[in-house]
Amino acid sequence: MYIPVPTSGGVDSNRYAGFMHDALGEALANRRMMAVLPHVRGRLLDVGCGFNKLVRRYANGIGVDVHPWPGADFIVQDTAALQWETASFDTVTIIAALNHIPNRQAVLKECRRVLRPGGHVVVTMLTPRTSRIWHWLRAPWDADQRQRGMRPGEVYGFTSAELLDLFKDAGFILLSRQAFMLGLNRVYVFGLADTGQTAIGRLESNEPAGLARVS
Repeated sequence: MYIPVPTSGGVDSNRYAGFMHDALGEALANRRMMAVLPHVRGRLLDVGCGFNKLVRRYANGIGVDVHPWPGADFIVQDTAALQWETASFDTVTIIAALNHIPNRQAVLKECRRVLRPGGHVVVTMLTPRTSRIWHWLRAPWDADQRQRGMRPGEVYGFTSAELLDLFKDAGFILLSRQAFMLGLNRVYVFGLADTGQTAIGRLESNEPAGLARVS
């Protein structure tokens, strides 16, 4: 089911209109966007787009979400079953969202399907420890967290090793990883495993969970 926005048929986008509009939430969302934009090229698909600020800033793409955020281009029932043809996009982004997608493995395989050869998937992700602390600190200002909460299948972030395993199983390789927000957040760039792109480094196996690095 695909609902072009503005939506109808009982989808209440007004309930989402006031979410994450405090000064700190806006500043951090903008910081994530600025960390991601240098890695975006060609036609963009933003999965879990929220208010769709990344697509609007980049000005060449489509934002899709399963929740009726104002500004999204399409509201869908399942981001693992998208309407676009195979090899439709040069970049797919999943910003601060993959851990909130219960069927994330199927969604990554769908991202692979719609990605063109040589294309990239760009993801931001907190580690579980940092994510738990962050959600606790943000709770008084995060209406989405208070009203919707963490549903079955959602998790508090991933370690680097866990994220790489998810993408490897979906047919991707890691091309780059960069810390931002004082090292508390990370932006990962993945490419298709069978298109001749070169993976970087390896994970240091002797680091504590949540602190794995790419060398």
